[in-house]
Amino acid sequence: MDVHLVTRRGIEPRDAADLPELLADGEGVVWVDIPSCDQDAALLLKSVFGFHPLAIGDCMRRNRVPRVHAYPGHEFLILHAPELGAGGHVHYLELDQFIAERYLVTVHGPVNPAADPQQALRETSAVRRRIELGKLVPESGFDLSYAIVSALAMHQEAFVEVMTEDVWRLEQRVTGGHMGDAEEFLEEMFRARHGLLAVRTMAALSAEIYGRMGTLGRVPDSAKRLVADLVDQFERVQRIADGEKEYLQGVIEFYQTRTDTKMTIAAERLAVIAALTLPITAVSSVLGMNLIVNTHTHYVQLIVTLVLMTAMSALLLRWAKKQGWW
Repeated sequence: MDVHLVTRRGIEPRDAADLPELLADGEGVVWVDIPSCDQDAALLLKSVFGFHPLAIGDCMRRNRVPRVHAYPGHEFLILHAPELGAGGHVHYLELDQFIAERYLVTVHGPVNPAADPQQALRETSAVRRRIELGKLVPESGFDLSYAIVSALAMHQEAFVEVMTEDVWRLEQRVTGGHMGDAEEFLEEMFRARHGLLAVRTMAALSAEIYGRMGTLGRVPDSAKRLVADLVDQFERVQRIADGEKEYLQGVIEFYQTRTDTKMTIAAERLAVIAALTLPITAVSSVLGMNLIVNTHTHYVQLIVTLVLMTAMSALLLRWAKKQGWW
């Protein structure tokens, strides 16, 4: 657990034992960042801040959808950031926040063992560096939360950029006709679409959460502009992801149309081959079943049979040509 006091002088590390004094003092913004909420952290959240047990329980388990709850004196939010995993899987990195005028508590939810735990600290670490460098001076918990969530929205947008790189690569392979194994290629396209759909869902739900937060009537007037801007940021990410997903769907349809066309052409060619061999098979079958086997070759009979087969095949070939099969 990292405890900091953020003032105009910068950011100062403090001990967790100093929290009651820091909260009572009224100077600066108290920022508590908890990488993983264990029993000790839960006890601190309850005894020092007096948070609701249900909210603390949400911090200790994985939450699949974001949410917002307004409590007297603070807001509780759950958000998610995407992280690309193996095989196209998208990890949901959870960020929980208790936001008040004088403090901000950020809790990083449980992380999938397959994901890098350090990635969950990406946004809070970046904001802490900005404060250390003097590039950011938050004056309230809402200002600090705004900086962190803006970084989260920027990461969502960067994730769309990563997926778009895959979309462009796939589009070039489709238009160039270099698709390789069809099953593997189709799986690559649907992996990219899954990634875009995942980040699109995260952005859309985050916009809804901040939209709800703005209508609850608990946000200070000084923070309403920040809430509205975050709604706009998430909606922009949603629209960008929608656009790229629609473009990828066009690439998939282009690929499927080309594949279907090839299959249709192949079926037509097989039909032509079947039509040409049908009379040969029919005549040879009739002769084989109804004529007695001779001890020597009857050349006249053989010539008549071959001419008949050729004539029938030629007629069928001409008919297939008129049908436009080849």
